[in-house]
Amino acid sequence: MPHLPANSLPHRLGRTLRTPLGVTALTACVLLTLVAVLGPVLLGARADQVDTAAIDQGSSAAHLLGTDDLGRDIAARVVVATRLTLELTLMASGIGVGGGLLLGVAPAVLGRRLGRLVTSAVGVLVAFPGLLFVLFLATVFGVGSTGAVLAVGLATIPPVARLVQNLTASIDGSDYVAAARILGVGRFRLVVRHLLPNIAEPCVLFAAQAAAGILVAFSGLSFLGLGVQPPQYDWGRLLNDQLNGIYVNPVAALAPGAAVVLTGLVFGLVGEVLAQAGGHRAPQERRQAVAVAPTATVPTATGPRPDGPDADALVRVRDLRVSFPGGREAVRGVSLAVGRGEALGLVGESGSGKSLTALALADLVPHPGQVSAGEIRFDGHDLRTDPRLGTTLAMVFQDPMASLNPALRVGRQLSEVAEVHLGATRSQAAARAVDRLAAVRIPSAARRAGQRPHEYSGGMRQRAVIAMGLMGEPKLIIADEPTTALDVTVQQQVLDLLAEVRADTGAALLLISHDLAVVAQVCTRVLVMYAGRIVEDLPVAELARGAAHPYTRALVGAVPTMATDPDTELATIPGRPPEPAEHGHGCSFAPRCALATGRCLGTEPELAAFGSGRRVACWHPVDPIDADPIDADPIDAEAAS
Repeated sequence: MPHLPANSLPHRLGRTLRTPLGVTALTACVLLTLVAVLGPVLLGARADQVDTAAIDQGSSAAHLLGTDDLGRDIAARVVVATRLTLELTLMASGIGVGGGLLLGVAPAVLGRRLGRLVTSAVGVLVAFPGLLFVLFLATVFGVGSTGAVLAVGLATIPPVARLVQNLTASIDGSDYVAAARILGVGRFRLVVRHLLPNIAEPCVLFAAQAAAGILVAFSGLSFLGLGVQPPQYDWGRLLNDQLNGIYVNPVAALAPGAAVVLTGLVFGLVGEVLAQAGGHRAPQERRQAVAVAPTATVPTATGPRPDGPDADALVRVRDLRVSFPGGREAVRGVSLAVGRGEALGLVGESGSGKSLTALALADLVPHPGQVSAGEIRFDGHDLRTDPRLGTTLAMVFQDPMASLNPALRVGRQLSEVAEVHLGATRSQAAARAVDRLAAVRIPSAARRAGQRPHEYSGGMRQRAVIAMGLMGEPKLIIADEPTTALDVTVQQQVLDLLAEVRADTGAALLLISHDLAVVAQVCTRVLVMYAGRIVEDLPVAELARGAAHPYTRALVGAVPTMATDPDTELATIPGRPPEPAEHGHGCSFAPRCALATGRCLGTEPELAAFGSGRRVACWHPVDPIDADPIDADPIDAEAAS
């Protein structure tokens, strides 16, 4: 027998079945199956045998539960009815759960209008009382087993669909789903591989509970005479037949009801066991970021001069805007260029628009955000008309656990890129995934490829996300706060890894961070954002001593160094950044700036050339030649506020 991986579903199921709950559920399922399969074979003739000499007898050794009005053995009939009852219940459950899954995932794969239509229709059906809905459908489809199956099954669809819609809505906004869409993964594959596996646990539990409810509903229809018709009989029909004799022989009347209750409990136990076996995702690790001091190592790759020609730039963006309903403009007229092989840093306080700028480049701005630009070109390709980037752009998100599908093995997720875009076979893609994991220095890459994200440490998950970007041949790597959730040692390793990747592949890097030390260590040029605009563009070597914008100088000077006197009062930036809907006519930083004048409050400055290789958006820029030195090394822009 091959050894099963410790994280495989069969292994987890076997482990769950060894628990008291699992043993109970397994035993109950085996007994119920044996009764359903062997009952009609062994007791079918006895259940149908009419004995006029034994009509309406009570419990006895010959007839455990007594006999009915034709002298037939009630216990045998209860046992024989098990098969038909389960068959009809499972058929109705299949209709209800299957239809609910289809309607539930429909909004995630259909267009926005059709998705809203489906959601609204499900909402209306859920609001309708369930019992009345069943009775209405039973009347429409007619009396009999077929009509009852359709009635109960269709009435189960709306609640299942509402649950699946709610679950898929939370998963649909995940980074790994967005990445799958931008990779060009088809709708069917998106549902099967990325949506359904991550909602399987609650759906299985709900389906088991729904099956128990369907059993009760179906038995109720038969009890009312709308379900199974003579000569067939199920537990509901038997309960109806024996109800008149409940005071004479109560055991005979209560036996079918007890069978319904016990079988419903079995369904619930099965759902609990499957849910526990599927609950393999561990909680996300939480770590506190620790700042590191900048080193003297500065990459030598250079990009296009911001004030010079950039016709050969890898990325060219002009007048990029990202807005949301209510007049909230989070990114306002950003223009930038990233050269081939260049490492460009994008810094600023939280809420300044850094991440939205990067998401706009990757066409990942969440709904209802609207992106507009005078120009967005990537490697000569106009992203406004065709946003598909394939494997030429790699995105490293801030939270690697959200970027990796928790229900899939890491190697399988990486290989999907090669299968979709490179036309590789499954074995070729798997081999490349192992190779890429080894390239980012993950030890025992072949073994680690078979593990799930929760089995990785925080640093390993970040490496795996970088490896995913390297499955193709990226020309640009966008790293959005890639070291925020990592400790100081792992942070340094990730930074070294990014530098190695750039050196090996020649890819450009757009590094988003509020940690100025990280930018100083990795990048050659830095853009400073404030309130959705770029306020300064300068070489990273001049960041500490030559910043011209008051906001940039405040960020650099607000954080103490190891040499700062402990008794010295720390510098701060007064006030707070404006909200996206609070932009006025003047400079957004003016209310917090000590150099602000009436001109700053009334007119917003444009980003203009200021010396060689620099740009600044300020009416009163500080000339580095005449400025006093800033007595601080850049560490963390977030601490400035």
